[in-house]
Amino acid sequence: MHLSLTQTTIATQTYWLGQTANGLAFVGRANGPKDEWRDFFPAATATVEPNANQAAQAVLRDFLTGKTLRFDAPLDDTVGTAFQRQVWAILRTIPYGQQVSYQQVALQLNRPTAVRAVAHAIARNPCLIATPCHRVVRQDGTLGGYRGGLPMKRALLALEARTIKTRTSLPE
Repeated sequence: MHLSLTQTTIATQTYWLGQTANGLAFVGRANGPKDEWRDFFPAATATVEPNANQAAQAVLRDFLTGKTLRFDAPLDDTVGTAFQRQVWAILRTIPYGQQVSYQQVALQLNRPTAVRAVAHAIARNPCLIATPCHRVVRQDGTLGGYRGGLPMKRALLALEARTIKTRTSLPE
């Protein structure tokens, strides 16, 4: 596998994006290290291509500034196991501004005892934000973990709440 890597800065945060011929395969955490992608693609090669991933950069920028509610870019999740891909597919169905529990994801998979496996699959999600694992919380409503760190998870959830509130309070 080969990744085309691009660094993009949105507001004060820098993100690394990695794309294959099939689509966006990696979104790094805010201000994360340049080689964070290696945790997910240890056998891959990569080149930094400053002008690559323009569409994904635009979608990420629009998402993080509240201009769009969907991360609408082709994704390449072929790196995951079949179970991980099932979990990631469910994450992409969670509506913007809403949260579900790890237990609810396990129930959607018809595997109610697989909560820990679901949490592990979510932790292995290489496409932060694009596959919205930040919308998954513990059963009691507390945040749980997040590869990007809890401050980033809080910020994403707050952004979504503000955007929903702003859009629903606009006059028609």
